[in-house]
Formats: sequence, C-alpha cells, structure tokens
Amino acid sequence: MLHELLLALVGCTGDFVIDEREEDENADADPEREDAIAAECTFKLAPDLTFLKNSEREIIERLLHLGFYYRELDRFAVKSRNLSWITSTYPDFQIQNPMALKGRKTFPASVYRRALANGISEVLSIYRSAVLQVEQNLLADPVPVLASVTQGLNKFEVLMPPLHALVLEVEREDVRGGRLLNLLHKKCHCGVPELQACMQRLLWHGHQVMYRQLAAWMVYGILQDQYGEFFISRQHGGDMPHGSQQSDLAIEKSTWNTLEDTKLSDWHTGFHVFLDMLPDYIQMRVAESILFVGKAVRVLRNPSPSFQSQKDGPHQQSRTSNRLQGVTGSFSFQKESFLAGRPSHDAKLLPQSEADKIAEMLQELKDMPEFHKRSFECAVDSIRTIAATHLWQLVVVHADLNGHLKALKDYFLLAKGDFFQCFLEESRSLMRLPPRPSTAEADLKVPFQQAAIKTIGDDDKYFTRVSLRMPSLGSTSTTHGDISRPKSTRDGSLGSLSNMYGNSSAGPSLDGWDGIALEYSVDWPLQLLFTREVLAKYCKVFQYLLRLKRIQLELEKSWAEAMQQDHADSARERKDRTNSLISQQRRQQRMPMWRVRQHMTYLITNLQFYIQVDVIESQWNLLQERVEASEDFTELVRFHQEYLSALISQSFLDIGSVSRILDSIIKLCLQLCRIIEQYEGTPITTELEQITEEFNKKSNSLYTILRSSKLAGSQRAPFLRQFLLRLNYNSFFEATARGALNVVRARPSLSAAH
Repeated sequence: MLHELLLALVGCTGDFVIDEREEDENADADPEREDAIAAECTFKLAPDLTFLKNSEREIIERLLHLGFYYRELDRFAVKSRNLSWITSTYPDFQIQNPMALKGRKTFPASVYRRALANGISEVLSIYRSAVLQVEQNLLADPVPVLASVTQGLNKFEVLMPPLHALVLEVEREDVRGGRLLNLLHKKCHCGVPELQACMQRLLWHGHQVMYRQLAAWMVYGILQDQYGEFFISRQHGGDMPHGSQQSDLAIEKSTWNTLEDTKLSDWHTGFHVFLDMLPDYIQMRVAESILFVGKAVRVLRNPSPSFQSQKDGPHQQSRTSNRLQGVTGSFSFQKESFLAGRPSHDAKLLPQSEADKIAEMLQELKDMPEFHKRSFECAVDSIRTIAATHLWQLVVVHADLNGHLKALKDYFLLAKGDFFQCFLEESRSLMRLPPRPSTAEADLKVPFQQAAIKTIGDDDKYFTRVSLRMPSLGSTSTTHGDISRPKSTRDGSLGSLSNMYGNSSAGPSLDGWDGIALEYSVDWPLQLLFTREVLAKYCKVFQYLLRLKRIQLELEKSWAEAMQQDHADSARERKDRTNSLISQQRRQQRMPMWRVRQHMTYLITNLQFYIQVDVIESQWNLLQERVEASEDFTELVRFHQEYLSALISQSFLDIGSVSRILDSIIKLCLQLCRIIEQYEGTPITTELEQITEEFNKKSNSLYTILRSSKLAGSQRAPFLRQFLLRLNYNSFFEATARGALNVVRARPSLSAAH
C-alpha cells in the first residue's frame, strides 16, 4: 500500500489510487480537455478499500493532493518546454504537416512560459528527491508507518497548492511575457519564507529571458522578441519595403535610400514601449531609457551609407556598395539582422570596449540571485549615459552640429541681415503684384540667387542646403504624416516642411507673399535632431521675421519716396512763388500721414530689435553654452527644444491675441504704404483717418496685453520689460492706452509722441 501511495505521489495511479479524470470515458475524445490543467483534485482512493481507518483515509487523501499537483505541474512543464509546440519563428511560416495538429489545440509559444516551466521542473525535481528519500526511510524502517510519509513531505503542502494555482491562472488568462513577470513578482510578496524563496526562483528564471532580450537590444540593437512578449516592441507598419527588380545601380541607390529612410523611421516611430508587457516594478522612465539605448545602438552600429561614404572616401564607398549589392537579394528575409547585427564600419562610433562594458553590466544583473530594483535602475542609467554620450559625439562632432545650427540661425532667424535686405530689395517690384500660383516660386528664385551672389561668399557651404518655397500656392510640399524623404529633394533632406505653418496658422494674411518659406536639406544623422516638426518651427519663426523685415523696408521706401516728392515740391516753390501757398497746404495735409508712419516705423523697429537681440541672440548664446557643456544626446535634444520654444514664446507666436493684433498692425502698415504710393504722397483724408484710428486701437491693445502682470511678470519673456521700456520711453503708449481703456481722459495728439 505504501509503495502504491509513493507512486501516486509522483503522478502514477493504479488500483489503490485512481484518477477520476482517466475514468471518464469522454476524456480521451476531447484533446483540449486532455491538455488543460485540472482545477480540482481528481486523485481518489479506490472505493473498494475497506480496511483503512477514517484517520488513515484522511491522511492519505491529503497526501494524494500532492500527487495531483505534481502531475498537473509536470504536465504544464512538459507542455511548455516541448519545442514541437512551437510552430514557427516567423509569422509567414507554413506548417509542413497540418494534419499532425488536427483536432489539437495549439499551445501559444512563449519563451517566458518556457522559463517558468524550467523553474517548476526544478521544484518538481526537489519534490521527487524528497519522495525518494521517504521511500528509502520506509525501506530502512522495520515497521514503516504512514507518519513517515507525512513528515517527509510536509513542506511541500505549502508549495504545491500555490504553484498549481499559479499555472492554472497562467493558462486560463494566457499570461505571457512581462505580464508573467509581473504576476511572479506579486507572488513573491508573501509571509511564508519557503513559498517566497520558491517564487523568487521562478522569477529569476523569467528574468533570465528578459536579460537576454535586454542584451540583444542594448548591446547589438536587435529586437529579439518573436512572440511579442518584450516591453520594447516594433510599431506596426515600420517594416522595410521590399525593392523591385532593377538594374544593379538602381538597386544600390534604392537600397541606400531605403536604409536611410528605415533608420530615420526606426528612430522616430519604429519602436515604442509596449505597456501591456511592461512589469509594474519597472518604471516608465527606465523603460524609456532602455528604448533609447537600443535605438542609439542601432544608429551607432549602422551608420548611414551616405554618411559613411563621406568619411571613408571613394574607395571605401565602392567596397560598401558592392557589399550592399550582395545582400540585396536576401534583404527581405534578413532585414533585422542586416540592419542591426552586421559589424560597424566605423568602430569609433561605438567602440567594442563600450559594448563589452554594457554586456558586463547586464551579465552582473543576470547573475544576481534576486532582482534588485535599485541596482537595475542604476545599471540602465549608466548604460543610457554611455549610449547618449556616443550619440552626442556622432551628432555634434562627426556631423558638425554647430555649423548647421549657425546656418539655421543665419537663414531661418535672419541673422544674415544683409542677405535678406538685398533679397527684399531685389524682389520688391515682384512682391508689389499678386503672386502667380504657377510661377511664384520660380519668380522668387531669381532675386534669391542674385542676393546670394551679392552678399554671400563661396565659403558658406551651408547656403546650398537652403531653398525657397511657396507651399501655400500649391508648390512642392509633403504631407505631415509622411516621414520619408520626398523624391524631389537631395539625398538626406527632409523635404518641404513649411506647409505645416502656412497662412492658416498665422491669422489674417497680408497678401499672397506671406507663404514664403525656407527648406533646409538635412543629412543623416542630424535628422535625429532636426525632425520635421523642428524645422517647421524654424519656418514659422522665419515667416514671422521676414514679414516684419519686409514691412519695415516698405515703410522706409515710402518715406524715401515721400522725401523725393517733398524735395521736388520745394524746388517748384523756389521757381514759382505763386504756388508756394498751395505747396504749404499740401505739406500740411501730409503731416498726419508722416506722424502715423513714424509711429508704425517706431513700433516695428522696436519689435524687430527686441526679437533679434533680446530674444534670438540671448537664446542663441544660452544654447551654445549648453551644447558645449553637455555630452548627452538626450540633453542636447532637450536644450534645442527649449531653445525653439523660447523663440516662439518670447516672440509671442503662441499667443493668439497678440499674433492677431500684430498681423492687423502689419496689414495697416502695408495699406498706408500703398496709399502713399497711390496718391503720390497726398492721401485721402477719410482713408488716412480710418488707418490712424485702427492703428491706435491695435497698438494700444498690444501694449496693454504686453504690459499685463500675467505676461510681463512671468518668466516666459525675461526681456519683455526692456522692450516695453524702449517702446514707452516718453510714456506716450502708457498714456494713450490708459485713455483708451478709461475713455475719460482725452487722447494726446499724435504730435506729442516724440
């Protein structure tokens, strides 16, 4: 009887102990029921045993639960560790023998569940050893008693029921990947030391899989997750498109473009943190650091072919081209390994010693018997620092970031004032007429090139990256959702970006020339920093500054033309004394027009000085200091984003009310210039009064908003008080604004302004 009991304890039933599940005649007819883990104990004593006492029967039935748990746990372990259940590594793999799986429920493949099965097998091996020891004790005892069995297996009565409940929950809820780690981590928090140690061992087995995936991702940049269980996941639709049959040269070029586009897509949208598989004990910040490290390693280990050819010269470029041609045929099947697994051509981007250091940190975590959250986070932070430092060197040192930042400042922020002054003068006659949608962009390129010839020397290698666009008139543009490079741009550019910030985002427009925008060609790897959204912000500031500079030029030209007219009138007065009274009357009629023009020029000039000097130059100097002091790519991205945000916020482009008022003021200035030209310096009184009244309202509203405590007292515009001080140096704006608000005080005359 005792030997029958010992056999039942390791899952083997017989005449003494029967399995109700096997006695069921319909069990064999249902494969799913055969493979499923039973929830209730089906091991029972044979009903014809009459010689057992009630106390012995209770003890034996309690022991039989251990045999049942062993059998179910062993079934789960064998099923989870059986590689024949894994149908395929690739989604498009077709089963060679579908009839072999007919009528059988396919068990979902899971490397984490297999790791759990390995841990459970360890526990079962210890249990079998305990049963064997009990058998040896019974054989050595001249009078074997049932109490010896109970004593030898007493500790497993604490372990086996929770383990059975664990695997039952895993199967019922289909717990896999990070969710399984999270479940095991919660089970570790219990008050029973033996059970806690057992669950920690199972969690250790699960972490072994996670550390292998972390090593593949953080050391080699390879996402080794064929069953979708890792908390780093590839975005849907991020796969590389397959090329068609072309000539060898076309295949080489398309492969290069595909590689660069894929690298850019992988960095921005190719991978993400899969929250469903992220364990609760790993913070989102840590997971994002892991995501960043893998993407950075992919970039560092696989530089762009065009970038590599610039560094290696024609000979190395030819060797690289031949190598690319050789792998084109099998590219679609070995995409991931080709992109991230091949050796780097530039060992300086990520030295092998640094990769070994990362692997060593992960190996130390893997060898720990328990998971320590603080040690894990410190290791991830250290690895992230290594990756961010080398990525910073790639972008700042190898890709000449400072030169490109200076070029963006020169052209998008109008730091090359002489160039844009010349461009606006060359194109002034063109811009006096409405733009023609079909030829507007081509018409502007002529004065643009003429201004470059007159003001820009041959030493400015960045000017060739700048091109003029008129996207608002239907010219070359790209959609916002497409992150790939358009065919019309040179290799490595991001395409036309100014369509994101056309006239629709700037309020009421001046005229059709408001859509003038710049496009900047960016090569890899600067595309990691200068994204479509970043260049769009630059373009938004450019359009704003160009409008201010253009209207300032119009006001100056109007004044110059008016002075020529006035000098001509004075000459006629000296020749004909009889018309002197008429000339004096005309000059007196023009005085209100000159006053309002002076007020407009004063406001526009001070606003330009504030933006160019107080905002752009101060923020540029701060950015340069931060770039020099930092050696971390993530900090570099943050500093640049703060730089752009400061330009937009301190220029009031993000305040709708201020933007609308400024647009209205610019429109009024342009109307005044057109009136001066149209009526040869003697405008109609009613039109001038309307412009003057409207300008006074808008300027007073602008000053009132800017001097409000909510805006002037905030940190978003640290130099706003200086701008208001220059604008209101003689208290004219303050007095007129207060009078406009209170309506009680009389408004000072325009002659009292200066």
